[in-house]
Amino acid sequence: MVPTDQGGVMTEPPQPAGWHPEPGREPGITVPQPKDDPFYEYTGSLEKILPGTVLKTRSFAYRAFGVPTWLRATQLLYRSTSQTGRPTANVTSAIQPPDQDDKTKVISYQSAYDSLNRNDEPSYAISGGLTLGGLVPNVELAVFAPFLADGYTVVVPDTEGQRADFAAGPEYGMNTLDSIRAVFSPLSTVGLPDDAKVALLGYSGGAIATEWAAELAPAYAPDVNARMVGAAMGGVLVDPAHNLHYIEGTWFWAGVMPMALIGIGRAFGVDFTPYLTPVGVTVFNELQTTSIVDVLGRYRGLTWQKLIIPGYPTPESLPLYVKHANQLIMGTRGTPSIPLFIGQGANGVLEGTPGNKAGIGAGDGVMIAGDVRTLAREYCAKGTKVHYEQYDLLGHIASLVPWLPNAIAWIRQRFEGLPAPQNCSSIAPGNPLEPIPFP
Repeated sequence: MVPTDQGGVMTEPPQPAGWHPEPGREPGITVPQPKDDPFYEYTGSLEKILPGTVLKTRSFAYRAFGVPTWLRATQLLYRSTSQTGRPTANVTSAIQPPDQDDKTKVISYQSAYDSLNRNDEPSYAISGGLTLGGLVPNVELAVFAPFLADGYTVVVPDTEGQRADFAAGPEYGMNTLDSIRAVFSPLSTVGLPDDAKVALLGYSGGAIATEWAAELAPAYAPDVNARMVGAAMGGVLVDPAHNLHYIEGTWFWAGVMPMALIGIGRAFGVDFTPYLTPVGVTVFNELQTTSIVDVLGRYRGLTWQKLIIPGYPTPESLPLYVKHANQLIMGTRGTPSIPLFIGQGANGVLEGTPGNKAGIGAGDGVMIAGDVRTLAREYCAKGTKVHYEQYDLLGHIASLVPWLPNAIAWIRQRFEGLPAPQNCSSIAPGNPLEPIPFP
């Protein structure tokens, strides 16, 4: 039987000698949702536990769309850090092919699952749960399958944390870095050698986690930074306020705007409800546990003015938003010391987003090419090796097609020890990236 949202019955394939499934993952056992699964819970105090510490571990056959495969999945509950600096418990999944001879190559793959529902997180999909939003991490097996075929270990963290803090970039980054710490921990059962190296890979929502992990690593996790050989990202959200202006009023991407406000409020522990119009209240209530898969094309023509009361006609005029959105602008918390591969589409007209919004310029429909170029140029100026590609004829979804094979080839070169290419001198100027003046 194929699992439902509440879990289903599965039959495990044969596994290598000496391998045993985690209790509760044997044949015929239902897969509980994360809120009902004790593996996700840590009842002790996290205050004195270091980030990246493994709290629990389990192993089972990796499931694609609920169907067990020959791949081994090891899940770790580990200590991480929230957007506001609180200690948290989060889950990551390490996926390994059978008969893995060389364990020195590791990919940290950041999923684009973009959701306000914790049931859509990759760990639940990997364990066999099926949800609408969970289709994204299921489909993504095809994205990182080339690395598994080459014998790499692929690590997939739940980047948004257990509260599904959508759009909270620094939290994504810390969850990613602490996931890498966890898989290398002596308490981990993944079995990686000390000399293994790591590359980061992520597109769209996964690019948020990838960029912030690379940006924060030198200061937040220098131990992880020393293991990393590079980060490849595509479709990058650099400045949240700019993106709200870019997507508002569009037919396809406008629903991401209230999702981002809910996620920011959740991550920072602030309440935007007093500022909502009646329409805003309705939309917020509808989206509390929804996925990006469910909102695309659903909120045609939705604008900031329809969500927020007239006293605050722009994002820049609402102090509560400004205070926290300024903390989510990429490039404001550090500088990556590892090479970067960045790909960005620039034909958002194909996805229904006008290409002539003042001060924004071309984008891919949801992400803004000028912002990404400015970020790349700023990193270049600080000594980071950046290779930037812009796909002028493609929107956000279609840009994945040229970006992915180029990113895979670039990462393989990093593991081969080849010099990282850079084209900093040819990256065109972009948009100003400045924190919003506080009202």
